[in-house]
Amino acid sequence: MEKANKSIRCTVTSCTNHCDCENYCKLDSIQVGTHECNPMMDQCTDCQSFVKKN
Repeated sequence: MEKANKSIRCTVTSCTNHCDCENYCKLDSIQVGTHECNPMMDQCTDCQSFVKKN
């Protein structure tokens, strides 16, 4: 059975780290980063722990 980390909410079902039983991540922690020099909106940030599900 998967263990959902109730501290990290996630709805990205295409990620390997997504807990299929609930909308949470399975990881103990995640890395959040940006693809912008000066991020000003939430769309400028990324979950760098994302791993595409096979």
